[in-house]
Amino acid sequence: MLSVAEARAQILAAARSPGDPEMVALADAATRTLAEPIVARADIPPFANSAMDGFVVAPGPAERRLRIAGEARAGHPLAAPAHLGEAIRISTGAPVPAGGEAVVPIERVREDDGWITLTATVAAGDHVRGAGEDVCAGATAAAPGTVLGAVELGIAAASGNAQLACAPRPRVAVVVTGDELIGAGEPLGPGQIHDSNAIMLATAARRAGADASRLATIGDDRKATEQGLAEALEGADVLVVSGGVSVGPHDHVKGALAQLDVEERFWRVALKPGKPTWFGTRGAQLVFGLPGNPVSAYVCFALFVAPALRAMLGRSALPQRGLARLGAAVAAAPAREQAIGARIEHGPTGTTAWPVGQQGSHRLSSLLGAEVLVSLPASARETAAGAEVEFEPLPR
Repeated sequence: MLSVAEARAQILAAARSPGDPEMVALADAATRTLAEPIVARADIPPFANSAMDGFVVAPGPAERRLRIAGEARAGHPLAAPAHLGEAIRISTGAPVPAGGEAVVPIERVREDDGWITLTATVAAGDHVRGAGEDVCAGATAAAPGTVLGAVELGIAAASGNAQLACAPRPRVAVVVTGDELIGAGEPLGPGQIHDSNAIMLATAARRAGADASRLATIGDDRKATEQGLAEALEGADVLVVSGGVSVGPHDHVKGALAQLDVEERFWRVALKPGKPTWFGTRGAQLVFGLPGNPVSAYVCFALFVAPALRAMLGRSALPQRGLARLGAAVAAAPAREQAIGARIEHGPTGTTAWPVGQQGSHRLSSLLGAEVLVSLPASARETAAGAEVEFEPLPR
């Protein structure tokens, strides 16, 4: 069996971008991934402007009396230059007239019949935002691999960009297998359960930046499995199959994939939960066979599929890991690394990772409050409370 690190390395070595960058309008670019940097087309701000409602004046002492010679408003600049001995009324965000060196806030003047008297000393540059003070024209505002959120899109708009070059989203097909599975909301018959994995894995894929719009359920039949997987592979960059990858008489996924010319790269990982994880490729297509138990499926998606999707998008593939003290003892797993859902608590003595819920590959509720996956090395003895452990964020 491969270690988690070895399995990840093989997967990432096979991950490729699914295509050329796409130009995407800002209104449609939220959560997309930059393929090319955001370069400012203009200074932000594009001109020197006032940070306050007040008056443009020359630097100098308090108690000066100045005539109000004009007004500059946001969107309505004053064409005339500022002159020594005069004041220009100005609104927040309005361009500072040529020759203007400082702004005195309205709270620091006394106004009387077209004149003001300064009640405070004014220094050069007071309350004036310089052109390009935020971002200079030609500067890189965000690098490739950045996930576009509200701030990034705001910067793009402010710097004159109407569209951005984004990485194409990997097309993910999700297939779940099992005669016992029926759709959410349908009445249960004898021996049936509602399918949770399809919506869970598809949602996780979308949250990772992929286009996961194709979901299918296949029964435990070899011919149906082969046909269903063949259809799922058409047009998909990544195929995620849940269930049917173990060694039981009704596990047909591996044989069907071999018949479809998908090359097995590895099968079985020294991981609890997730031992029967399978990975293969067909050309540039990536195929993942995940266990059917929901916790196993989700943990394996987080550890193996999500990094592949991030790599295909040009993002940092592997999340940054942290260190914590284990809040409660965890039972031994002699032959396999363990991945435990936990929540993080920051306290005066350091960071503590608390295992969440009753652990078990079928106990999906154990992940409800989990923020991270804690990695525990294989051990014949329990991992004691207080032991130092590594963790990484759990995709939600």
